[in-house]
Amino acid sequence: MASTVWKGYISFGLVSVPVRLFAAAREEHVSFNQIHNECGGRIKQQIFCPQCDRVVERNELQKGYEVEKGVYVTVTPDELKTLEAESSDVMEIQQFVSLEEVDPIYFETSYYSAAEESGKRAYNLLFRGMTREKLAAIARVTLSGREQVVLIRPYDQGLLLHTLYYPAEVREVGEYGHDTASEVPEQEVALAEKFMESLRAPFQAEQFQDNYKEKVLALIETKRAGATPRPGAEKRRLAPVVDLMTALKQSLAEKERARPTLVPSKPDSAPKKEPQRASKEAAAKPRKQKAI
Repeated sequence: MASTVWKGYISFGLVSVPVRLFAAAREEHVSFNQIHNECGGRIKQQIFCPQCDRVVERNELQKGYEVEKGVYVTVTPDELKTLEAESSDVMEIQQFVSLEEVDPIYFETSYYSAAEESGKRAYNLLFRGMTREKLAAIARVTLSGREQVVLIRPYDQGLLLHTLYYPAEVREVGEYGHDTASEVPEQEVALAEKFMESLRAPFQAEQFQDNYKEKVLALIETKRAGATPRPGAEKRRLAPVVDLMTALKQSLAEKERARPTLVPSKPDSAPKKEPQRASKEAAAKPRKQKAI
């Protein structure tokens, strides 16, 4: 059974919906430990203080914020705890928005919301209304001692919740956003659109698998069995394309050649072979009866 992340009420107006939140997704990867290559033992990490020239135990540590080069202001856990948002079991909807207005770059962590037995009708009311109007809800909730802005949206047969990054957390990069200002001939754009259309297909998440993870696990099993791993394929080296028109035409041509060709069916009027007649000797032989 999935563990509950948060339990409380989604509130809008005088309507309250008792719900539980469950983590909707998490990253999976193969974890490795640090091993000493001389003895094969697992490494234990230690904390070392270069000023005292000795190993430091964890109970000797405290948090420090660098305000100047080499100057730190220390803060205790109790001081930080007084700044945490008060625990609340109410997630109050502050406004409804069109889902298209919220850029996915603001989405952080996703949670499933499931209604308690007493709140299923109110949950369904909220779900159906938001689905018909194509709306999402913006609310605030306290998770792990921190107040979070969240977006609630219909997904499949329920309401999905995303914590949102604050605007200051969405980074700006000076190099980004200046590459689309150069002029491109309309003929090249049309040819690129034609190639894009040839690759167009419905999105199906099931068809995308973590190939790297599978390769790592296969490598581990190979070495565990005492076999020598096969060398990986050599990576293709790509160079910037100078003649875009030629490259696009070649891409379309290769795409056409890669399409499977249908084998023409045989016409019904084709002469059928007559069945071979059994020889007189074979016909004269008595047939063996099958054992029952």
